[in-house]
Amino acid sequence: MNAGFFGGDSYFIDQKNILHNLYRCHQIYNDKRECIGLIKQRKSFRSVLGLITNKTIFPFLFEIRSANGALEASVSRGWGLLKSKAIIQDAKGGKIGSIKKRSHFFKLKRGFKIMNASDEIIAEISGSFKTWSFVINDSSQRQIGSIDKEWAKEMKGLFRSDDKYNVNFESNYSYLNNKIAILTGAIIIDLFFSE
Repeated sequence: MNAGFFGGDSYFIDQKNILHNLYRCHQIYNDKRECIGLIKQRKSFRSVLGLITNKTIFPFLFEIRSANGALEASVSRGWGLLKSKAIIQDAKGGKIGSIKKRSHFFKLKRGFKIMNASDEIIAEISGSFKTWSFVINDSSQRQIGSIDKEWAKEMKGLFRSDDKYNVNFESNYSYLNNKIAILTGAIIIDLFFSE
């Protein structure tokens, strides 16, 4: 695991689709406007079949890769109609956590729970897609981060469309293994919810 990649506090996700071989990619920037990585999703028959049937039954795999292409973490889900839990793995394929969608009566307010490798809840992300504002709380309900479309002044010139969002993490959060699982879940929030 690369503590360098996960050692930052701000991650800016550019959702512009970049097609690279059989992958759809989204770029990840740091607060210095440097591209530090990619979210890669393998394109497959599920893209076509998802147009005519419920795509939540199909498996998926998202890879978080550094700018030099090294695998940092991945999130995957297998086949299944009711399977809403996705597994988070480190660069070596070891399970470090999981993500489970949390159901809400109103579709605009959504969230999910992030568990560690022992299936203990380490964080919850909740908020609204209407306002694109999410809060990341740890297991004791203390806010440790946020996800939104409010840009730091130095980043405003870099992103011009609404297809971007940023993940901010409290700088004093020091549990690296938990942070890797939480950030991986937060970085793919839009992709995971659209599944």
